Amino acid sequence: MVRITGVPAVTDETFATEVLAAEGPVLVDFTADWCPPCRMMAPVLADIAREEAHRLRVVTVDVDRNPRAPAAYGVLSMPTLIVFRDGQPVRSVVGARAKARLLRELADVL
Repeated sequence: MVRITGVPAVTDETFATEVLAAEGPVLVDFTADWCPPCRMMAPVLADIAREEAHRLRVVTVDVDRNPRAPAAYGVLSMPTLIVFRDGQPVRSVVGARAKARLLRELADVL
């Protein structure tokens, strides 16, 4: 699994508790070991997790080890980033992004 410093891994078993029942917005990074763009996003997401911790929680889901959560939200490409608020997906972004661009794309849901 693509490990991201400071970003916890969520499993199919913990998804409901860690994401759907969380207070405030949660950015879920659906990722896979075999995905080069996912590895490119790791430092970006680590920075965002650290810098935006006051208003956003960032977690990661390995799609190969945890197929139920990605299937439930129609995740077909990696990386897919979905922001959840109050248990509902409110924004989805597919593909690697520079940090500034990603933050601009997420600004209205944070």
